[in-house]
Amino acid sequence: MTDARVLIAADKFKGSLTAVEVAAHLGAGLRRAAAGVRVSALPVADGGDGTVDAAVAAGFERRTARVTGPLGAPVTAAWALRDDTAVVEMAEASGLRRLPPGRLAPLTATSFGTGELLRAALDAGARTVVLGVGGSASTDAGAGMLAALGARLLDAAGRPVGPGGAGLAALVRADLSGLDARLAATDVVLASDVDNPLTGSAGAAYVYAPQKGASAADVAALDAALANAARVLGPAPASAPGAGAAGGVGYGALVGLGAAFRPGIELLLETLGFDAALERTDLVITGEGSLDAQTLRGKAVAGVARAAAARGVRVLAVCGRLALSPEDLHDLGVARAYALTDLQPDVTRCITEAGPLLERLGERIGRDLLA
Repeated sequence: MTDARVLIAADKFKGSLTAVEVAAHLGAGLRRAAAGVRVSALPVADGGDGTVDAAVAAGFERRTARVTGPLGAPVTAAWALRDDTAVVEMAEASGLRRLPPGRLAPLTATSFGTGELLRAALDAGARTVVLGVGGSASTDAGAGMLAALGARLLDAAGRPVGPGGAGLAALVRADLSGLDARLAATDVVLASDVDNPLTGSAGAAYVYAPQKGASAADVAALDAALANAARVLGPAPASAPGAGAAGGVGYGALVGLGAAFRPGIELLLETLGFDAALERTDLVITGEGSLDAQTLRGKAVAGVARAAAARGVRVLAVCGRLALSPEDLHDLGVARAYALTDLQPDVTRCITEAGPLLERLGERIGRDLLA
């Protein structure tokens, strides 16, 4: 395979490298070991952090908007546009990374800025919007997002409810008649790698709110508030797969935006043009920070491997840490996985030195190709 055509379609290594950086380092190592190998890159994402970067790398135009952050302070958030298709990443406006250092707000963080990003996409002429959710700071059932788009969510006195999930406990009436009229002519597709319902033990509060700083009491209060929101908002069932995504933004998108839910990596590969890239590829290298049980549930590596296998293209994987058996990898459609911990057993150094270590993995893969 001295003249192999290799496509690097990897996700980010969270906390270390973006998907674009992963491809750059891996490609550099490949070229050093196998100069004749033709390397191209299509960074991927599953709807969470890095989704806009992946879209821009695939040819979308980066746009920015000044929007409301999760605690109300303004932030500059990026989104992407190509023709009349927009890619909006919730984490850009309403993500945990938008919180001040050391400050979590599980009860009051809002998704309002995500709604403002959607409005910016509509203003730019988008008629298909891929809404990537993940990494959110809020657990508000998308109430803030809906309010930014014109919905009125009111308490018993007719006043707007407070921000965040805690405010939903006081919700008694929802008026969606003021939602931006352009939404009726816009296809909104929710891209997520989780299929949790809105409420209950597998719902948004119990599964994800602790990661956002919620105590046990907070979790119970948030779950009750989300259940109240579902009673008032309707008619989408709180049990719908994906309703609990991103603190319930999935539910808000289903009930207020008429959104369709699709697995994030499947939708993003389609949007980014992965099938077309496979037509000129002999080998795909995918990857993410950790290959583990979560990978098997449909994260980026699983989606890339499945799509490549459908076209008969061999797949290798790179990762920081490998926690899957050879049988698991075979079931995923991955011929072999290369881990940074194979080179450096110290996980902390793997995180801080991920770039150089990935280049060394690239060299190892290049030598294997030549062999």
